[in-house]
Amino acid sequence: MRGIFKMLIVVGALAVSACNTVEGVGKDVSSAGDTVAKTADSAK
Repeated sequence: MRGIFKMLIVVGALAVSACNTVEGVGKDVSSAGDTVAKTADSAK
């Protein structure tokens, strides 16, 4: 479980560093949040 969260943090950091605009950051953060929520739901 911890491995999944570490991987998500790394992927999220790479995604945020890759975007060029504030709108892009919002989309990246939203996408990362959705992924974390889906992972949490599947772990139940």
